[in-house]
Amino acid sequence: KIEDELEMTMVCHRPEGLEQLEAQTNFTKRELQVLYRGFKNECPSGVVNEETFKQIYAQFFPHGDASMYAHYLFHAFDTTQTGSVKFEDFVTALSILLRGTVHEKLRWTFNLYDINKDGYINKEEMMDIVKAIYDMMGKYTYPVLKEDTPRQHVDIFFQKMDKNKDGIVTLDEFLESCQEDTRNLQFFDSAPPQPPATQFRIPAASSP
Repeated sequence: KIEDELEMTMVCHRPEGLEQLEAQTNFTKRELQVLYRGFKNECPSGVVNEETFKQIYAQFFPHGDASMYAHYLFHAFDTTQTGSVKFEDFVTALSILLRGTVHEKLRWTFNLYDINKDGYINKEEMMDIVKAIYDMMGKYTYPVLKEDTPRQHVDIFFQKMDKNKDGIVTLDEFLESCQEDTRNLQFFDSAPPQPPATQFRIPAASSP
């Protein structure tokens, strides 16, 4: 609708046209309109910074501390490392997480776990992410977890994924491990907790 296009000129950052985003993502134009309205409602300037992202994300995990996980997630969304996430960044990542292929989802997850963006995942990086997930879910979700549970979890998965035992996991090792072992695939396809559209008070897009 013309109104939707005009609304995009009212913010500090104007996203790409809906037709272009429709071609680049797995969302329809109507779904993009709904997503954009919700994004603009939470982020009137057209961009979201890390602090705002953390505040929004924390609303959905009241029994835990989501700040560290939100920090890692924000930097995975901020692909250009500008310190802010635009609507295009948000909707592109959401398209992968909700409707991407298994391979696309796993590549995105690898990028999330590769905290320093050097192309590898080491055990410390994986530990940081897994601990952040446990902290986010909170004691009410995992009341009987022992303190060393995250470390045990990481040790098991790292042992399976580090094929050549060199202390790091490459993208190829990560993909191979997840695809050959369905248990690994199920874990990394669902963890990290996917940031659903409703976390920005955006109605979830319907399946195609």
